[in-house]
Amino acid sequence: METPLAGWSNERLRIGVKKRSFAHGTAYAIGRRSPLSSSCTIVQAMKNKEWMTLDRVLSRYGLSSRTTAGAAIRAGRIRVNGRVIRQPDYWVRPKQDSIQWDGKRLKPARKIYLLSYKPKGVITTHSDPSGRKTIYDLLGDFGQWVSPVGRLDKDTSGLLLLSNDTQFADFITRPDARVPKTYRVKINGLMGEDVLARLAEGVQMKRGDFAQPQAVRRIQDRGKYTWLEVVLTEGKNREVRRMMEALGFKVLKLVRTQIGSLTLAGLEVGKWRELNPEEVRCLRSGADRPHPAARASAGSWKGASAAANCSGDSNLSA
Repeated sequence: METPLAGWSNERLRIGVKKRSFAHGTAYAIGRRSPLSSSCTIVQAMKNKEWMTLDRVLSRYGLSSRTTAGAAIRAGRIRVNGRVIRQPDYWVRPKQDSIQWDGKRLKPARKIYLLSYKPKGVITTHSDPSGRKTIYDLLGDFGQWVSPVGRLDKDTSGLLLLSNDTQFADFITRPDARVPKTYRVKINGLMGEDVLARLAEGVQMKRGDFAQPQAVRRIQDRGKYTWLEVVLTEGKNREVRRMMEALGFKVLKLVRTQIGSLTLAGLEVGKWRELNPEEVRCLRSGADRPHPAARASAGSWKGASAAANCSGDSNLSA
């Protein structure tokens, strides 16, 4: 079976079929322009954890984002088996090849999982040309690279995960993982039961895409405003706001109160803490997926049930 060559970049793979010998035999690489399954070899390589592009290795090791890794590689700061490599898409075997950054042998960083309470007005990018406050200002001199797991827009507050574990981040944000995120919403009007039922059944939004909440319920009508709780698993851009707009309402306040079984309990606005191993396990496991009996006694829920807490950890209860 054809496999990509150690030390071959995607640019070189575009040329066509190549052959080269190395320590444990001869391998073949089929270029992207090859008439037969030209991209298949690259896809197989990505699925095979033995093979990875250099920028992805640095990211997967939890050392930097792929953008930062690419810049370091192009600057000549990375050596593979003693040779300076300037191509971010250079194929390597991280378990076998010697990879150095500024002369230091690379090893995977300790996996870090942070839970923060993002205030309204804070953005989730690393830096902002306009000088607005970012989530990294709240971390202070943390000393290790982490990246937001998903996003919260500037006007939304609440729970935000940050991690250097890119596989964990991919899982949490992947729609088919169905990790529930719970939001508390204040809208600029009173929502009738018929509209609430429509919301629970799913909403066609203005861009043409469809949003299907896992569950919705009315918290209360206060004066001329309705407060709702909405549970989502898809994570589309500004999904809650766009759903309400599609129903003729505007969101006045939006707070993410829960991710899986993690809640705001004990966390002050603008503060953060590290997750413990049990909390990480809960997020990764089926224990954090919706349970049919969850909140069965709460008759005000419409749609599927809300997320069940991960059993055995009272600190995760709502």
